[in-house]
Amino acid sequence: MAQTAAIVEVLKRRLKEHGLTYAQVAEALDLSEASVKRLFAERQFSLRRLDQVCGLMGLEISELVRELKPEPRIQQLTLEQEQELVSDDRLVLVAMCSLNRWQVSEIHANYDLTETEVIGYVARLDRMGLLELLPGNRTKPLVGHDFSWIKNGPLQRFIETKVQPDFFNCDFNGPGEFRLFLNGMLSTHSTDSVHQKMRRLAQEFLHCHQEDQALPLGQRFGVSLVVAMRPWEMEVFAKYRRPEARKPYPGKK
Repeated sequence: MAQTAAIVEVLKRRLKEHGLTYAQVAEALDLSEASVKRLFAERQFSLRRLDQVCGLMGLEISELVRELKPEPRIQQLTLEQEQELVSDDRLVLVAMCSLNRWQVSEIHANYDLTETEVIGYVARLDRMGLLELLPGNRTKPLVGHDFSWIKNGPLQRFIETKVQPDFFNCDFNGPGEFRLFLNGMLSTHSTDSVHQKMRRLAQEFLHCHQEDQALPLGQRFGVSLVVAMRPWEMEVFAKYRRPEARKPYPGKK
């Protein structure tokens, strides 16, 4: 029963991703909307009914079942993958959109790329192993949103030279914008404690991102969150510190 409930939840999520309502499902199955709602509420799906609903989205039942198992996601790209990814800004654009579950048609509608160009970039990302290109030009991300880049690698340099300056070129006073800058004196124990809270915040951000993927693209906005913390003294102050008064943080080289 637990697995049946899980399959129905996956089915509901997929219907939302395709913008299909219970009313549209009811019309396609020649049922009343109340009957369809009851099917979902009671999870009383025959294989025939399940196959019919999947057919509305061009899916196979096997695709729903595969989503029940947590699949391994790439946590870090190889050097070759990073180098190829940052070699073309448009490839990075299509990669970011695809990882956020944009459809090929949505990328084409929002950016100055032909549908053929978008499909070409998606196919390239498939060959790189960053996503899987499915029938109907649908995509399945293979990279986790919590993946890390190679230290001092191509992706980090891309972020430092192109992304980071653009992100911070802002007064953070507009709608949806927020900035905090705090300064204090913390022990190593308190520093570690704040690090744990920051990681929980990152998990909450990812949770919201995953939940909102079921919403139509028009209701979602690209949002970036930077959470950073370091033992640090501003250079404008540090240049006046006496050499004998310098205090290295434990474990820092």
